Amino acid sequence: MLQLWSVLKAVPGGGLMMGRLIGRMAPYTGTIKPQVEQLEIGYAKVSMRDRKKVRNHLRSVHACALMNLGEMTTGVAMMVSMPEGLRGIPIRLAMDYVKKARGTITGECTVVAPTSMERKEYEITGLLKDKSGDVVARCYAKWMIGPGKL
Repeated sequence: MLQLWSVLKAVPGGGLMMGRLIGRMAPYTGTIKPQVEQLEIGYAKVSMRDRKKVRNHLRSVHACALMNLGEMTTGVAMMVSMPEGLRGIPIRLAMDYVKKARGTITGECTVVAPTSMERKEYEITGLLKDKSGDVVARCYAKWMIGPGKL
């Protein structure tokens, strides 16, 4: 994934293209039309535009769309940080909704890269912010990381 990102980040629209490719691997993730802003070992930054298809009746971004962005942001940060031979799957997701989300929402997540090949749970947090930098939601993800099939 990082090799692909190293090529796409230099291409106009590369972040949107990367988001679409991830959305093809995980089709539900693709429904929010994510755009990868930054991706490196230990860090991911992903955004989504505010559009009618992700809104609720309160004229704000729907809670499930925010959860989707939070899962993707935490997941991509974790997946690019794992050493070769490890696999991961989210086993718990939780969300705190802090403020109505309007406009482009950006998720950021920093993780400590796994160093052990043993099966282990990792808890990570992603922050979702609006254009002004206010936190609109916090995503808490617990990932089971281990060798081979989980």
